[in-house]
Amino acid sequence: MFRAALRVTGPGWTRTVTHCLHPAGRWHNQSTNITRFYSNQKTSPAFQQFSSRDFASMEDKEPLTEPIHIGEKRTCPEEDSEPSAKRARVQDEANGSHVTKTKEEDEELEANEEEEPLVGEDGEGESFADMMKHGLSEVDVGIHKFVSDHKGFSGILKERYSDFVVHEISKEGKIVRLDDLSVPVETEEASVEVEPTDCQALTEEQKQQLADLQLFKNKEGNVAIEVENDSKEKRTLLHKAVKTLYPGLETKTEEREGKKFIVAYHAAGKKALAEVRTAAAPRKHSWPKNRGSFCHFVLYKENKDTMDAINVLSKFLRVRPNVFSYMGTKDKRAITVQEIAVLKISAERLSHLNKCLMNFKLGNFSYKKHPLKLGELQGNHFTVVLRNISGSDEQVEQAMMSLRDTGFINYYGMQRFGTTAVPTHQVGRAILQNNWTEVMDLILKPRPGAEKGYLVKCREEWAQTQDPEAALKKLPVKRCVEGQLLRGLSKYGKKNIITAFGLIPRNNRLMYIHSYQSFVWNTMVSRRVEAYGLKAVEGDLVLRGGTAHVLTAEEAEKQSIHDVVMPLPGFDVIYPTHEVGKGYRDLLTADNLDIDNLRHKVRDYSLAGAYRRILIRPSDVSWEVIQYDDPKVPLIYTDVEKLENKSVPVYLKEGKYRALKMEFSLPPSTYATMAIREVLKMDTSIKNQTQLNTVWLN
Repeated sequence: MFRAALRVTGPGWTRTVTHCLHPAGRWHNQSTNITRFYSNQKTSPAFQQFSSRDFASMEDKEPLTEPIHIGEKRTCPEEDSEPSAKRARVQDEANGSHVTKTKEEDEELEANEEEEPLVGEDGEGESFADMMKHGLSEVDVGIHKFVSDHKGFSGILKERYSDFVVHEISKEGKIVRLDDLSVPVETEEASVEVEPTDCQALTEEQKQQLADLQLFKNKEGNVAIEVENDSKEKRTLLHKAVKTLYPGLETKTEEREGKKFIVAYHAAGKKALAEVRTAAAPRKHSWPKNRGSFCHFVLYKENKDTMDAINVLSKFLRVRPNVFSYMGTKDKRAITVQEIAVLKISAERLSHLNKCLMNFKLGNFSYKKHPLKLGELQGNHFTVVLRNISGSDEQVEQAMMSLRDTGFINYYGMQRFGTTAVPTHQVGRAILQNNWTEVMDLILKPRPGAEKGYLVKCREEWAQTQDPEAALKKLPVKRCVEGQLLRGLSKYGKKNIITAFGLIPRNNRLMYIHSYQSFVWNTMVSRRVEAYGLKAVEGDLVLRGGTAHVLTAEEAEKQSIHDVVMPLPGFDVIYPTHEVGKGYRDLLTADNLDIDNLRHKVRDYSLAGAYRRILIRPSDVSWEVIQYDDPKVPLIYTDVEKLENKSVPVYLKEGKYRALKMEFSLPPSTYATMAIREVLKMDTSIKNQTQLNTVWLN
């Protein structure tokens, strides 16, 4: 496999290429088709840098329109829970929103877990770089400006997912860390759950068999425990004991050759999923009155996004995902630590999961009377390593001092707008224009660029037949946006597109119009910085008590640029009164929208608007340049490594490579990738990453 780093030299770009050994220890053939390579090496750290997800901020996730696959799950949480269309407020107080997969969907996914390769419009012969030439660059979504004047340099972001570590900052302002795996000791009254903690009816051999089954070591696929002479009450206790002591296992009573057996099987197994529906709600156990109804815990996860993690936990605990609550969603390709709350599941049951789940750790348990709410967090603390940097120590110092003292433009990042040739903000614009035929066409029509093979076939079928049922048959998994829209068209007909579109989950639908708002905001902020620079001017807006106020010339002299906000378009906001502010009207008019009438006949799509700060200055900024020889060596000391008393990473005084390790804290719904963009002075779009390396890739 190969790794490419981008280097900025003044106004132009040059390319630096680093060769890495293929995981099997052989040099990978440079002429190998990138599409096939991607499908075979989908977890290769080096290749994943070309994925737009690599540049995703931990707290800001965009819904994806791709189907989900076990082992490489992808979910559709709204990126940062935009303000609802009901009323205006300060932009982005929340970090995400609850979007869950049903048990039926999980079963469908389990049956289709083979990952298809990406293919282009010309089939498998098209390279990944050729496919991505149709994608978006930063200028396409209004990202144009930098605030610092240092010389840019190259560096590799997320070469390993462990190079990007995120700790949530609680509403009390405390960084959430995993540092205690113990189960809280409770009073005698609080320990009277009917959940059995052991059952003497189980032999040591049976316990070992159950433990092996729990870890998928038992090749038999189930464990049968004879209960011919046991009473119904004793069998009930045995059922509960198995499920409590071995999370992830289900039980049923069977008759075999005239004898009764309790059969334990793995709830996550394919056969089990095909035969048995998991419970629709938490099992009812008596719950101590003096214990809070919600067990709060810290979730440490590696290379798994928040919603996928919740779905894994819910499957093993046999509960619905909506019994969990959290303050914000975190991205997949990273190590993240956040607080989770779950309704009436004991710390003891949760702690059992540490024995059987990989890349997860649960701890810091406590019982409280309330769940968590989206947006309650104060932000996130990032520890990021940029490997193989080219910048001198002086360049790094200038870049990091600028980030600390001035900050970065608070742009919406590239993941906000999708990675294909049809940006999400174009769909949003069509929705606001009430042009539903175009909405349908933009979502379903064939598009150039990298997509799953079955999506390409689905689009081709739609283009040829305009038959939603025929196109739907091309999709092995129906929960993607295309599948949901086709299902709606099949059910309600092509003359009822609004109703059909309503089958797409609300958060995904709102994502489109929020993306359009983000595009407008990015564009206007670039114009604002170009026209007036980094100082407050007459006509700018600031917030006073949650209400926007227009600055006079005298007030502007005393106001910091860090207090200036710009509006996302809506019916409940005001606009700057200088020339750039007037550009909002021109931009929306060019898009056939009336800035004075952004109420939609479908209430969900009415835009109230919101305000967002132009500049963000990170807090708790620190950095160091470290040297290393082995690209595989971890450079960040994680919470789990501390708990396991593993050795602290030792940095070399002289090494083959140099890396920039930086730490900083950001408020909710700001993009860490935009902060890193400011440091490196690099375009974070996947199109730019691949096009700068087209000659080398081919």
